[in-house]
Amino acid sequence: MTMEGPGRSGDAMLSDGRVLGWAEWGPRDGRPVLFSPGAATSRSLGFGSSVVDGLGVRLIAVDRPGLGVSTPAPGRTFAGFAADIAELSERLGLGRPAMVGNSQGAPFALACAVEGIVACLAVVAGSDEVEPAGRVDEGMFTGFDADAMYDLVMAASPPSDLAVYRQPAFTEAYLRALKEGFAQGAAAGYARDTVLAMGRWPFDLSSITVPVHLWYGEDDTTHSPDRGQTLATRIPGAVRTVVPGIGGAVLWTHAEQILAALLTELGDER
Repeated sequence: MTMEGPGRSGDAMLSDGRVLGWAEWGPRDGRPVLFSPGAATSRSLGFGSSVVDGLGVRLIAVDRPGLGVSTPAPGRTFAGFAADIAELSERLGLGRPAMVGNSQGAPFALACAVEGIVACLAVVAGSDEVEPAGRVDEGMFTGFDADAMYDLVMAASPPSDLAVYRQPAFTEAYLRALKEGFAQGAAAGYARDTVLAMGRWPFDLSSITVPVHLWYGEDDTTHSPDRGQTLATRIPGAVRTVVPGIGGAVLWTHAEQILAALLTELGDER
């Protein structure tokens, strides 16, 4: 497996003085596709590095606040993240980009689709909305670190995913991204992300008007036990694809197909 690091990286100063870190792969003049990574991972863990040049995709991964190099924003909301992405897109000259949201990054990407900030969206192995019996306590997650997160993911992964995750190139890239993700402490990013993702999502999925593709691996029962079937019914016109022989690692095994579907939706839009 090829897991190339980003070709370019930087940070953008937002209007309130905070910084958002980003990293990108592919041609500078390629079709922009933003990437909202999975739980606790930084901008350095991209996907599809071997296909972005051929597809003409400029893939831009973003550190959510408190992860990687992005400034923490205690008490932040989904709406606040969507506003950050709108400002980042303007500062980087992306226009109205496509977006990919993976795992815990999915609800943040969906918030951007609700606001119409992105032209189309791919949710890949996305977390479902849950209805907790009580308030989700942020303090429950502040004890996590990179090693604990790695062990948790490996323990919950089916053999088809482990065949991907245990490849040396992936393990190295994933562990590096986790260490970067936790560099400011779990409470700065991961804990807040988890509270938001595990609670009720304060946006209306039925109001989404941009094309949405949902991608799940048939072996994945962690992110969505019904492989996004319920989620698909809540998003107008959503297209759900279930890929056999893989679980949550579908982002890395089917990167070309995921990106190609977004390019088809983009058409001539710039």
